[in-house]
Amino acid sequence: MEAKNFSSTITANISANEAIKKISEVPAWWGVDFEGSAQKQGDSFVVKMGPEAYFNCTVTELLPAKKMVWTVDECYMPWYNDKQEWTDTRMIFELTEHDGKTSLTFTHEGITPEVECYKDCAPGWTHWITRSLYSYFTTGKGDFDQSRK
Repeated sequence: MEAKNFSSTITANISANEAIKKISEVPAWWGVDFEGSAQKQGDSFVVKMGPEAYFNCTVTELLPAKKMVWTVDECYMPWYNDKQEWTDTRMIFELTEHDGKTSLTFTHEGITPEVECYKDCAPGWTHWITRSLYSYFTTGKGDFDQSRK
């Protein structure tokens, strides 16, 4: 049986084109230090979490209004035994628009219950997708407060 990658789905009153644009504006909904660009295929960016942790990513696929994929080229997470656990994982944003609403399914391919970070990544991604990105889609402002459930 294949391990199940982390996945989360939201639906909002937004066009799929606008959703892709907003996903690309990473610090507005993820609340991280960000360098580079995530606007088009081939773009590279760095997400920094604290003084040491980082994720170097590349937009490896972009189908307007349909799909965006970020591949983690290199990472460093000092709080885990496998400090490179996200390296070669993919963050996949798949969109479907119907009657003025867009459904987004986010999957972090490679983040499964068997990996060490899953216990932190699953609730973290659940917040960043279902609360913060959804809020950014619907109000124009991300929700960085993870203490609210």
